[in-house]
Amino acid sequence: MSIWWSLHLRREAASVPLARRFLLGTMETAGVDPDISFDLSVALSEACANAVEHGGDRTVFGEPGDTRTGRPSVDSGQYRVTAYLDGEKCRIEVSDSGPGFPARRALRPAAHSPQAEAEADAESGRGLDLIQQLSDHVQFGNRPGRGAVVSFDKVLKWREGALLTV
Repeated sequence: MSIWWSLHLRREAASVPLARRFLLGTMETAGVDPDISFDLSVALSEACANAVEHGGDRTVFGEPGDTRTGRPSVDSGQYRVTAYLDGEKCRIEVSDSGPGFPARRALRPAAHSPQAEAEADAESGRGLDLIQQLSDHVQFGNRPGRGAVVSFDKVLKWREGALLTV
């Protein structure tokens, strides 16, 4: 048996805990180990927070809301979360309709340089790093003309008697 769900959420701070609770409830019901569930829920919270903060403010023509007046599409006020629990793995995808990720991310300075220490104290980019630390595999990308997508997965551990055990 497998479970998947998709949520279309408003780009509002209140949507982040909603998505997190939905994921935690699904994983608890399925019988996923609580430590794995917690890691994935924190990673999901970071991805959703990024979509809320950066996932809009882009004018889109030829999509819902297009009036050719330069106003953002209806989708720029929303983002989507999709989760798949199947067998040994959970895959989560968060997509938005913002400007997307920059063409390339700047290389980080050496770990002990003053610039690296200043960046370690900065908040920008820490969420993406946290997602990478809490997941087994992560992809950051852009959907051409349609925004950014972050997908990450983790191998699942199950409680005894779990609903979806392999």
